[in-house]
Amino acid sequence: MLISIVVPCFNEEEILERFHARVTDEIARLGHEFQLVYVDDGSRDGTLPILETLAAVDPRARYLSFSRNFGKEAAMLAGLQHAEGDAVVIMDADLQHPPELIGRMLEEHALGNDQVIARRTRKGDRVTRTVGARAYYWLINRLVDVELVDGVGDFRLLSRRTVDAILELTEYNRFSKGLFAWVGFRTTTFSYENAVREQGRSAWTFGKLLNYGLDGLLSFNNKPLRAALYLGLLLLSLALAYATWIVGVALVRGVDTPGYVTLLVVVTALAGVQMVMVGVVGEYVGRIYYEVKRRPHFLVKASNISPSQGPRPPQEPHPARGLVRR
Repeated sequence: MLISIVVPCFNEEEILERFHARVTDEIARLGHEFQLVYVDDGSRDGTLPILETLAAVDPRARYLSFSRNFGKEAAMLAGLQHAEGDAVVIMDADLQHPPELIGRMLEEHALGNDQVIARRTRKGDRVTRTVGARAYYWLINRLVDVELVDGVGDFRLLSRRTVDAILELTEYNRFSKGLFAWVGFRTTTFSYENAVREQGRSAWTFGKLLNYGLDGLLSFNNKPLRAALYLGLLLLSLALAYATWIVGVALVRGVDTPGYVTLLVVVTALAGVQMVMVGVVGEYVGRIYYEVKRRPHFLVKASNISPSQGPRPPQEPHPARGLVRR
């Protein structure tokens, strides 16, 4: 069985050689044929020269280098497109995804599981991050159409038919956690303790995490739009009730001094609500805008992968049964 390891990289020069050594040692110990597909996501350090060196001395190493930083979602897509394995493992290059867990994944895959997911515990995380993550997953699982589990990330094994199904989903605005859950197939999960990053600093700032969370919230449902409609109906009902009350008081007691402060607060609050609604609609319109452009997800400036080696052509679905396994 051929195992493909897809590794998105961004400014990983300090740890890339150590990662390659640990992964190759682990897969060799397991006795499987394998390939590594590194995707350099527009790194600004020496990541690309290191990948070129690794590919020159190890024929199992392949790499693509983007013309600029297109984001991790694009890097994972590129890796999946060029992965030829019967099973594909996605993992980060910073060794926070322990290579020693690949054997466990292959064991679960041999039992018939199409997705084997390594779910990290939050042991060692800051309390604020743990509470924020749990609140986010509590909220998102009440809105999105698929279930997302706290601690489940991109570190997973995918069967060949799962990879083919993922590649059928060609949308520009990608949220892989949701895509993996959406395609389904038989899935199993096991937990592991979070490993500390050995070198460098994470590129995931608070702002990037916030934007990623919003992408997940808006990519798989239209419930925020429905919530905006319900909120509008609620405000309309309250306004009608308040108007009825004002008219009733005026008829019984006569006209009183107008409440200018109350009026100012209400107008300001309603303006804020309207801006939020416009923002929600704008987010969806913006996603439509990018989808209809049909721009490529990434551009490659350097690679050691020959044209005959990828990307895999899309699979034609059967008109009655949908996606057919190769």
